[in-house]
Amino acid sequence: MGRPIVRLKDVADKTGFSVNTVSLALRGSPRIPEDTAMRIRDAARALNYMPNQVAKSLVSRETKTIGLVLTDITNPALTQAAQSIELALAELGYSTLFATSNNDLEEEKRVIAMFQSRQVDGMLIYPRSHRELDHIRQLRRANYPVVLLVADPDAGVDAVSIDERRGAYRAVRHLIDIGHKRIGIIDSANLLGNHEKREGYDAALHEANIAVDPQLSADPQGHSVIRGYWAMDKLMRLPQRPSAVFAANDSLAIGALRWTQKNGLRVPEDVAIVGFDNIEFAEHAATPLTSVNYEIRLVTDLAVARLIELIGTEGALPEPSVTLIDPELIVRESTHRRS
Repeated sequence: MGRPIVRLKDVADKTGFSVNTVSLALRGSPRIPEDTAMRIRDAARALNYMPNQVAKSLVSRETKTIGLVLTDITNPALTQAAQSIELALAELGYSTLFATSNNDLEEEKRVIAMFQSRQVDGMLIYPRSHRELDHIRQLRRANYPVVLLVADPDAGVDAVSIDERRGAYRAVRHLIDIGHKRIGIIDSANLLGNHEKREGYDAALHEANIAVDPQLSADPQGHSVIRGYWAMDKLMRLPQRPSAVFAANDSLAIGALRWTQKNGLRVPEDVAIVGFDNIEFAEHAATPLTSVNYEIRLVTDLAVARLIELIGTEGALPEPSVTLIDPELIVRESTHRRS
C-alpha cells in the first residue's frame, strides 16, 4: 500500500480551524493572524503535509515544470547546459524534467509526447537533427511554447544557439592562416543531418581557394572519444594524410589527440587539431586543445528567458525568434603557426 496522503482537512481537524482558514494560512495570507498561522504551519509540518501540485495546476493551468530534451547525456557540453538550464529555471520557480533521445528520432518524438502528457508548461529541445523538425513545428503551430537549442533560421521555431557554421569557419580559417592546406574533418553530419559545421568547413576552404577533398572527411558514427580515435586512424592512414584536423566536438578531438599519442606523432608539429565546444577537458588535455567556445551560460539564459516569455503570452504566440551567437575561437597549444 502507498503512504497515506495528508489533506488540508487533516490539518484542519488537527488544529480545529476551518479548511479555508488552513488554506489561507499555508498560502501566507495576511488575513490570518500570525499566531494562528504559526499553529497551522506547525501542524502541517508535524503531519508532513505537502500541497497538491496537480490540483493547483488545474486551477492555475500551469504545472511550473519544463521539459528538457537532450540528444546525449554523456556529451559534456550538453551536461553542462542541462545544469545551467536547471539552475536558471529553479531561480524562476520552475522544475525541470529531463529526457534523452540518444540521437534517435523516434525516441525524440516519444519523449516529447511524454512531456506533453505530463502537461509541462513548455520545452527546451536539442533536436537529433537540425533538418527533421516537422514534429516540433507542429507543437509551435499548436501554440505550444518550445525553444530549440540549435538554430536553423528557416525552422519556423524559436531557437537560441551558437552559430555553428561561423564557429567551424573560424576554426578552419585559423588552420589555413597558420599555413595548413590539407585539413581533415571528423564530423557526423552524414549520420545526423546537422550540416552547419560541415558548411563552415567548406566555406573556409572555398574562400582560400582550397579544393574540398572527400577523402579528408571521416564520419565517426557518433560523438565519443573512442569514435574520434578511430576516425583519426582513418584519416592518418591515407597515402597523403592531413596536416591538420578539425573535429566537430571536443570529445572527438580528444580521441584524435589520443591517436597521435599512441602512434608517436607530435601535436602540433606533425598534425594540428582543433575541437568545438571548449569543454573543461579541452583546456586540460595532455596537449591543450584549440577549440570553438560554446557560450553555455549565455545560450541557456537567453533560451530560458525566451521560453518563459512564450509561456506568459496571452493568446497566439509571437512570430518565432532565432538568436545566433557569434562564437570565439580559443587558441591553445594544439595549433601554432607553421614556418
